[in-house]
Amino acid sequence: MSLRITTRPRLEKGERFDLVIVGGGPAGLSAAIYASRFLLKTVVLTVDIGGQLNLTNWVDDYPGFTRISASELVARFRDHAQSFGVRIIPGVEVKSILREGDMFRVLGTGGVDVYANAVIIAVGARRRKLGVPGEEEFQGRGVSYCSICDAPLFKGRKAVAVVGGGDSALEGASLLSSYVGKVYLIHRRREFRAKPVLVKEVLSRDNVELLLDTVVTEIVGDDHVKAVKVLNKATGESRILEVDGIFIEIGFEPATDFFKSIGLEVDEYGYIKVDEWMRTSIPGVFAAGDAINLWRGFRQVVTATATGAVAAYSAYQYLIEKGLYRSASSK
Repeated sequence: MSLRITTRPRLEKGERFDLVIVGGGPAGLSAAIYASRFLLKTVVLTVDIGGQLNLTNWVDDYPGFTRISASELVARFRDHAQSFGVRIIPGVEVKSILREGDMFRVLGTGGVDVYANAVIIAVGARRRKLGVPGEEEFQGRGVSYCSICDAPLFKGRKAVAVVGGGDSALEGASLLSSYVGKVYLIHRRREFRAKPVLVKEVLSRDNVELLLDTVVTEIVGDDHVKAVKVLNKATGESRILEVDGIFIEIGFEPATDFFKSIGLEVDEYGYIKVDEWMRTSIPGVFAAGDAINLWRGFRQVVTATATGAVAAYSAYQYLIEKGLYRSASSK
């Protein structure tokens, strides 16, 4: 469901911008919209367009839309930013951000090499893995990290397992129960962290079996996943579940190594430390969305877009204070 731009905008080596935004999810695109309204020459460098919205199907909690497909919402964000002249360059992974004089040099894959007076980092977070035998081996061959994305591929299968206790795991278990004969929902604790309405929905499904206080110890198969080995931590009992796939929905982790390579201060969990204006420990570098330490337990599209807007405003104010802002007529 990741959105791509058919014609990739031209990007000159050494080109200079007022602002480079790293990341094209809701936070990055919101920042781009606001930056462009401040008349900042802005470019978005991103691996894909949409970020974590690409991992879901429907959005029903974004103000103004009772229910909208995630792909449609992303398209609206993208089109809004582009309508103000923002260039969005997909397929780019930013590798380093270096301070050179009063500017930042941003280097990325595909030969991207540009300069900016300010930078906003909105790269989100990446899927967390179990780290058990068989996980890497069977990735893409029965091991999935996105129930919403891959559930249709398992239509008519006998059984699958879902691992996790948060919203994504419960949503995945509910969705998959409509596609397969049986769903094992494996959670290492007794209580779920998911919203009560999601827990209620899963409990209403006759073909969902809860395995609480239980962890996966191994994923086994031949050319494809055939079973998972689990351990009940309370009883010490081991069990082998015959499944056609396993969906690992245990949350996300920040790109801590990337943040540290830039020199950014991070919290104890590896997220970028920001103040209420999205300012990081490096003057001129701002951060937004799921990459930051604020509201770790409440990651929503609306909070991502809010932090993106604030980051853009702060970048604009920084450029003015440093005398780096150029009027539209001089660009």
